[in-house]
Amino acid sequence: MKSATLMQVAERAGVSTATVARVLKAKGYVSEEARARVEAAVKAIGYRPNAMARGLRQRRSFTIGHMLDAIIVNPFFVNVAHWAEEEALDHGYKTFLFNHNGLAERERIGIERFIERRVDAVLFTNAVSTENVRLLAAAGIPALQLERSRTPAAPAIRVDNTVGALQAMAHLAGLGHRRIAFIGGDPELIGRGDTAGPTVEDERLAAYGAGLAAAGLAFDPALLRLGKYYSLSESGSGSEGYRHTRALLALPERPSAIFATCDILAAGALQAIYEAGLRVPDDISVIGFDDTLAANLTPQLTTVAQPMEELGRIGFRAVLSAIETGTWPDQPLLPSRLVQRRSTGPAPT
Repeated sequence: MKSATLMQVAERAGVSTATVARVLKAKGYVSEEARARVEAAVKAIGYRPNAMARGLRQRRSFTIGHMLDAIIVNPFFVNVAHWAEEEALDHGYKTFLFNHNGLAERERIGIERFIERRVDAVLFTNAVSTENVRLLAAAGIPALQLERSRTPAAPAIRVDNTVGALQAMAHLAGLGHRRIAFIGGDPELIGRGDTAGPTVEDERLAAYGAGLAAAGLAFDPALLRLGKYYSLSESGSGSEGYRHTRALLALPERPSAIFATCDILAAGALQAIYEAGLRVPDDISVIGFDDTLAANLTPQLTTVAQPMEELGRIGFRAVLSAIETGTWPDQPLLPSRLVQRRSTGPAPT
């Protein structure tokens, strides 16, 4: 069966092909009546623009590469990729995903694939190697980092981790908690900020310390634990969160609250608390970070929500601007925010 053509749409709508083109491109004036007829005709005959022909005319592939980390393990990356793809589809683009699993060699292979496919731009959630990212610049392909800046070789749309983390600490302190433990991210990323700025892990740890100080609480190194976000146990919970929580519960004076900087870490904490015969939040409160698994855990997890939809959509629009104009728009600092659910409560007396 032959595909519908632009001319067939024009004939059915009773307008010129130029009018159809203006409606499809959302450029130029078209009366509301004519626009409605064109949209009805497109729907009725199932017209779809020929992306290949469009690409040949404009020397574009209408494909965006998206380099991801740990997509199978951490739903944060899946969510950002989903919203970037939704925005891409709205603009007539498709996305090509590649998962590097945190390995520079895999990232390089993915970038080589992107270059071979002639993608128009690349999104990174999150980059591993500055040298790899510079391969894209050498090929004339714009690149953008999402959520965090791991390399000075590409601009970034970042999240303000500090505001949400401070809200989490203030929430716990306001509930009367005085021994607040911190289970943070990958220890290999702490203190590894370069010319791209401090790492996400640095920011969340600093906010923990600032939150303690604001509440007049002393820092206790026994309550500070660092673990990789993505390590899973056989049950599917975060094994690092589980392991560190068991150690925290074994302290002579255990914490009354835990701030875990990833929902996966928080899931492991919940499992360890449950196995210890303790109740959340009656005996111990737990806060996560990301808002990926939070609403589906038991109890529903209080967490710091990351703006995953905004990251994906704004990220795509930024690379589209780079493709079409050769310039980058201002990169906003997107806010994180505390979402209160059922895993936090007053400190036990």
